[in-house]
Amino acid sequence: MTNVGGAEETRMRVEGMDCASCAVKIENALRRVPGVTDVKVSVAAGNVTVRHDGADIGTMGSRIAGLGYKVAAADKKGVQASYDHGGASHDHDHDHGNAHGHDHGPTDGSWWRTSKGILTIASGAALGAAFLVGKVAPATEKWAFLLAMLVGLIPIGRRAFAAAVSGTPFSIEMLMTIAAIGAVFIGATEEAAAVVFLFLIGELLEGVAASRARASIQDLTKLVPKTARLEENGQVREVQADTLVVGSMIQVRPGDRIPADGAIVAGESSIDEAPVTGESTPVRKGPDENLFAGTINGDGLLSVRVTAAAADNTIARVVRLVEEAQESKAPTERFIDRFSRYYTPGVVVVAFLVAVAPPLLFGGVWNEWVYKGLAILLIGCPCALVISTPAAIAASLSAGARRGLLLKGGAVLEQVGKITIACFDKTGTLTAGKPVVTDVLSFGASEDEVLRLAAALETGSSHPLAIAILAEASRRGILPPPTLGSQAVGGKGVRATVDGRQIFLGSPQAALDIAVLDIEHQGRIAALNDEGKTVSIVVIGDAAAGAIAMRDEPRPDAAVGLKLLGDLGIRTIMLTGDNRRTATAIGKQLGIEAKAELLPQDKQRIVAEFQAQGFTVAKVGDGINDAPALAAADVGIAMGGGTDVALETADAAVLHGRVSDVAAMVDLSKRTMLNIKQNITVALGLKAVFLVTTVIGLTGLWPAILADTGATVLVTMNALRLLKPSKT
Repeated sequence: MTNVGGAEETRMRVEGMDCASCAVKIENALRRVPGVTDVKVSVAAGNVTVRHDGADIGTMGSRIAGLGYKVAAADKKGVQASYDHGGASHDHDHDHGNAHGHDHGPTDGSWWRTSKGILTIASGAALGAAFLVGKVAPATEKWAFLLAMLVGLIPIGRRAFAAAVSGTPFSIEMLMTIAAIGAVFIGATEEAAAVVFLFLIGELLEGVAASRARASIQDLTKLVPKTARLEENGQVREVQADTLVVGSMIQVRPGDRIPADGAIVAGESSIDEAPVTGESTPVRKGPDENLFAGTINGDGLLSVRVTAAAADNTIARVVRLVEEAQESKAPTERFIDRFSRYYTPGVVVVAFLVAVAPPLLFGGVWNEWVYKGLAILLIGCPCALVISTPAAIAASLSAGARRGLLLKGGAVLEQVGKITIACFDKTGTLTAGKPVVTDVLSFGASEDEVLRLAAALETGSSHPLAIAILAEASRRGILPPPTLGSQAVGGKGVRATVDGRQIFLGSPQAALDIAVLDIEHQGRIAALNDEGKTVSIVVIGDAAAGAIAMRDEPRPDAAVGLKLLGDLGIRTIMLTGDNRRTATAIGKQLGIEAKAELLPQDKQRIVAEFQAQGFTVAKVGDGINDAPALAAADVGIAMGGGTDVALETADAAVLHGRVSDVAAMVDLSKRTMLNIKQNITVALGLKAVFLVTTVIGLTGLWPAILADTGATVLVTMNALRLLKPSKT
């Protein structure tokens, strides 16, 4: 339990909460508890967050348990208190294998061990036994089926009564209870027992499917190992990974999974980031470079300083943000919720009119029309309809997170698919964010000699251009020689003695003060400048030896990513604060329109202008200097490697820095909205068909419940298809 702005906040885990109608019942029940101010229910995450002013946690747990769910809530000490149906027992569970004090259902074990599974098996066994008794002793058949029906109906009826008392009179359990009891009164006892059994099967299948969606994102947490090798006072010992604190030193052996976010202090190794980022090629990392929890150390022994506690590592934050996102409803989902509030009472009214109007007004047979009314009551169960949207959104948010596409809620997921223009930052978004050597020119010395001398003068410097030169020398296997009397020449370059010769490295303008650059050399330098490259000249004594050109190059997938967006009908444009020449060169290379030399407020203004022209605008940036434009855009997408800013400022984040992932995000949104339309069509279409066939007498109770159960299962399974990667 936490304290938020003076109000207390309690989060409870709930088992058996599998669809939106479950969420409505729980929300209505909790809002009636004295002291409760706000309730957020996440079916996908399987939890309920309650804001309250001193409300009794035991009472809240009991209200949920009374609806037929199992609950575990964290008390003030963080101990898990479990509530049974009576709500009286507060068994403190210290079993780490089941830390929440309840059965998670199919996520954690076999479906037949869950309460829903046991009840369904018992109902099926009772139905089978009644059938056999009916064959052996036909006179007792009616009573045998009545008993079989009660096995399943008593728990359903208890839940219906609890929901009605808690503010949800038109629950699916209430419709089911009325239909089953009504069927008994008109002599359709055998059908009533079968309908109850089929209803329980539908609920069980719904639970299994919901658990699969829930497990998809929770599986990410299993990537992080349970133990870590802690370095203290020269000794290494094994500890629980969740006990590591920021600043702890850990040792990671070759082949081990990295147990925490951290920075390398000593050692170098190839890191397999595929489990977290999906990147198939291992990345070579050394001192001061960052590591993600859950990635795999390749071939070197590493000493790592922990930079985030277990609760705040990259994977934990992604899981937490996805769970929070799943509590945020999309516009379509909110519409369906509002629609179902009127739809279910409407179905009850229609069923009642079908049952009584023909006998009263037209002399119809009571049994026949009451039977049809009961069938319509079952057809009208809103389960498939209310789950059609949240099931698809939960599956998409989970699938996206596993690919490094973090979308903060259903509203964002829905909006991404409507984008018509994407405005990209340049540095760190379309480009890698750090310069690399692109050209080495020989004016007298060989290319390797030019690089060797430049690397000697830049050794020890942390300037981005110096790092680029040293990286290129290392890549070519060139060892920088020692220097004497190294000194910076203010604003111009650096000078030192190497191998007994006076060497200068600096800008072309500074080089002209001490050396002669002929027309050809100046032309080549000007051409490189026109390509947006920074050029440094190496001078030996008073003669130009060569030149090195550097540029912040486009990401490897930038051109492909922009083309994919173009193929989706989305216009792309670069908005950058960089100089016009560099922006134009990069824009030409990538085939994207470029607007350069922009201040943050200029980017925000351009976004607003596009919106005024009727565009739906996505702004893609690094989440820091683009903050005003990210906030102004219809969808702000942060590009970054799981940084705090990337995760927490924008509407969405591309965690792995791939430009093509923006197109993947749009594709995911479009597939989700298509999936939702399919689900709503199936849910309402089947109901419409069986409504007509029931009224004209072609179908009855069995097909009615099969239609509802079938629609729910079809809708859920269709939504779960979104968990699979797209083939596009």
